[in-house]
Amino acid sequence: MVYVDTADITWLNTGESARRLGITPRTLYRFIDDGKVPAYRFGRVIRLKESEVAQFIEECRIAPGTLDISALEPEESEPVTPKSAT
Repeated sequence: MVYVDTADITWLNTGESARRLGITPRTLYRFIDDGKVPAYRFGRVIRLKESEVAQFIEECRIAPGTLDISALEPEESEPVTPKSAT
């Protein structure tokens, strides 16, 4: 068995972690399941390390000059005209 000193670890529950990330708990669970955010199960309880949540936030940082704004804007389409009742 490996001994890990957890005295210096600050644990967050999923609600607090989701709040800090600005996402819903459901999205957080998806991120955990996809392996994007590390999480730990203690019995029926899931916890995340505060330091790993902060690291995930930094990894999501957009580097200057790399954002393709055109991909974020909706395409302009023809105006929708209602069908006439017949």
